[in-house]
Amino acid sequence: MSSPRCRGFKPPATLRTARRAVGCRGAACEGRPVFQGRTPRLQQFFLVTLWLGLLACVPGVQAHEARPAYLEINETTPGRYNVLWRTPVLSGMRLPVVLKFSDDVRNVTEPTLRELPDSLIERWLIEAGSSGLAGKRIEFVGPQATITDVLVRVQLHDGGYSTTLVHPSQPWVEIAATHGPLIVALTYLRHGIEHILFGYDHLLFVLALILIVHDRKVLLLPITAFTLAHSITLALATLGVVHVPGPPVEATIALSILLLACEIARLQRGETSLTARRPWVVAFVFGLLHGFGFASALTDVGLPQSDVPLALFAFNVGVEVGQLAFIAVVLSLLALVKRMKLPPIIERYTLPVATYAIGVLAAFWFFERLVNFVT
Repeated sequence: MSSPRCRGFKPPATLRTARRAVGCRGAACEGRPVFQGRTPRLQQFFLVTLWLGLLACVPGVQAHEARPAYLEINETTPGRYNVLWRTPVLSGMRLPVVLKFSDDVRNVTEPTLRELPDSLIERWLIEAGSSGLAGKRIEFVGPQATITDVLVRVQLHDGGYSTTLVHPSQPWVEIAATHGPLIVALTYLRHGIEHILFGYDHLLFVLALILIVHDRKVLLLPITAFTLAHSITLALATLGVVHVPGPPVEATIALSILLLACEIARLQRGETSLTARRPWVVAFVFGLLHGFGFASALTDVGLPQSDVPLALFAFNVGVEVGQLAFIAVVLSLLALVKRMKLPPIIERYTLPVATYAIGVLAAFWFFERLVNFVT
């Protein structure tokens, strides 16, 4: 049924007359894009939708997937050892890493299994004869197909000890008589570096701090505050002074990244806030939270009972070395980009797109971790 407005309508001679006849106005009738001139919210909607779609195409995005297996061997009497073997559980499945002793080692007791939300723990007693395990090889069958390292801690009856980090490229360890504190320090230093470089959420937080602080000379203060804060909570949580459950901490860390992304967006609109005026305060507060996350990773690795202070210090130094290396790479890339002549559209939209990318990824991690520990 035709409307009263269109009754008796005859096609006009020109297109302009036709537009006036039907009351056509706006961008669609002038040949301009329909969305041109709309508010930035529509553009923001499309950007968020695009990033969510990209995330949906990436299966199993995780911030910490490099949790090592852990083997602890304590010699109770000459030739007899208590064995603790912990293997991580990722996505409900145990990692396929099998422990294999030499043929002359026998089980005195059968392994007892304990299931935890993130790992499986086996305990049993073995006997290795009068010569013990010194000079013998322990193999880890299967880690070549995983990204999992194995931390091996051996305590001998005479007080000697050794701590070794085994990588999938060489999946075995040969038990020596005694290793000094230098080996312990190097082992935990390396593990601290690897943890921060594979801890994508912590790196994303540091990246957000770099984007908030425009003056590179001022960047030293918030980075120092962040380092001091997470060192405090790392020590307190590792030494057992403060205990905070891991899953809520991981979810809140993701939320802290999301809040920083919102602050970056506010600064782009010319607004100011405490984060812009005092970035070191925000870095210190959130650094306390991230320290509990580092402590959770260090707890997963395990600490040698006789070298807790040394291992804790070396791990923290490793985290700082990895963090400073990441900052150096980011600042070098930013300096390189400034020297390049980029098209104006790229210079205009690079920072907003990066901000939305950080925010969307942090939101994804937050809801994923929230669902994981609630269910």
